[in-house]
Amino acid sequence: MIRPALLALLIAVLTLPAFAVEPGEMLKDPALEARARELSKEIRCLVCQNQSIDDSNAGLAKDLRVILRERLVAGDSDAEIKSFLVDRYGDFVLLKPPVKASTLVLWYGPLAIGIFGAIGVAVFLLRRRDGGGVDVAPVPLSDAERKRIDALLSEQDGNA
Repeated sequence: MIRPALLALLIAVLTLPAFAVEPGEMLKDPALEARARELSKEIRCLVCQNQSIDDSNAGLAKDLRVILRERLVAGDSDAEIKSFLVDRYGDFVLLKPPVKASTLVLWYGPLAIGIFGAIGVAVFLLRRRDGGGVDVAPVPLSDAERKRIDALLSEQDGNA
């Protein structure tokens, strides 16, 4: 039987993020490698789309990590590296793209959908509570309709 402490340790180890950086990619300078790791957490894997290149095992993510490290060794600043990648792949390559006209839908679209959805639900609930908002009196049956109903009911009673 697994002891609770051992089980907790196993779960803690298994839930740690799995970094995809391979030993051959790492820079020998610890300061540059630390910069590379921090910067690669801000760059989106264009294959996985919801992971950083630091976390992704995709081939393109590896290529982007190599490019990022080459640019660091060449002496580029973090901003220059991001600019280089944005020029090649667009704002989508950044996990946190800048707020500008072309990304307004990305930033504020979910908020707008939430607001319109909440308004729609509120209108639906208010109409349902009020019975639709329109009070319509039932139309009385005509004599012909009453006779037809009576005939059908008496026919049913005769068959039962």
